[in-house]
Amino acid sequence: MELRQLRYFVAVAEELNFGRAAARLHIAGPSLSQQIKALERDLGVRLFERDRRTVKLTSYGETLLPRTRALLDQADELRRTARGFAANEPVRLGYVSWRPPDLAQRVSGVAQLLVDAWVMPSHTQAARVADGSVDLAICWVRATDLAEQNLTGRLLGADRLFAVGHQEKPVRAKETVVLVDADTDAWASWNIYAIEFARATGAAVVRIDDHGITGPAFYDHVRRLGRPVLSSPKRDATPLPRGLVRQPVVDPIPIWTWALVSREDETRPAVLATIDALTADVAVDYDPATSWLPADDPFTRPA
Repeated sequence: MELRQLRYFVAVAEELNFGRAAARLHIAGPSLSQQIKALERDLGVRLFERDRRTVKLTSYGETLLPRTRALLDQADELRRTARGFAANEPVRLGYVSWRPPDLAQRVSGVAQLLVDAWVMPSHTQAARVADGSVDLAICWVRATDLAEQNLTGRLLGADRLFAVGHQEKPVRAKETVVLVDADTDAWASWNIYAIEFARATGAAVVRIDDHGITGPAFYDHVRRLGRPVLSSPKRDATPLPRGLVRQPVVDPIPIWTWALVSREDETRPAVLATIDALTADVAVDYDPATSWLPADDPFTRPA
């Protein structure tokens, strides 16, 4: 049972309509329904009677609603108190190539967030959190990485990966190519992802040694191969060359997750408050039936 699920329960109870509650919470309807069902399983009681037209509280739901509101009020007060303690403490954050565009706004009044200027690969950023070089990192990690380095991660975002090719139409995953670079220090995380994607879907693996996972060299590989090549999630300012287009990948859709990683034994109020501020109400929606994530991804189910 999570505080997020309790907030969802209150929203549905007040709206008595899953569609309106989902819009109010800025999440997808199926995700909201899944979270309510998960909460009902944890509690061992049904909170709502629902059919295609109506939603109403059960007697259990009516009894638990005021207690849930009181619990959420206490949690909010606790968060405000902790933020007051933490507001003047610096928190160091590392990232790879993506961070929320409203990062500064989310942590305003919570802590002094110092964004590290060194943009490093995911496995390096996770290791820096583990050794204390930074307090938090936004990166791609596996559940194994978290366990081995005594780290924990919360889902912060997700990218739907696309292919770059020559035709403006969706391409099936098995018809794509993935590039794997010989430089495992720079591309370790991508190589792991790409190889597992190829094994799971039948995509072809092409090994390179020129760092052509991004940039002009990547587009050179696309032209040379004459087939759609899966693009990595690393942001690249290089313009898409004439004659090449982005192609949606389907059957399945490749999803790359971004985790906010921290130390498992973290106790500093500023860091904990920053984690809460950055991940509160984060809703990343993808359909597990049509999407693909590595087997060891810690977020194989959508938030």
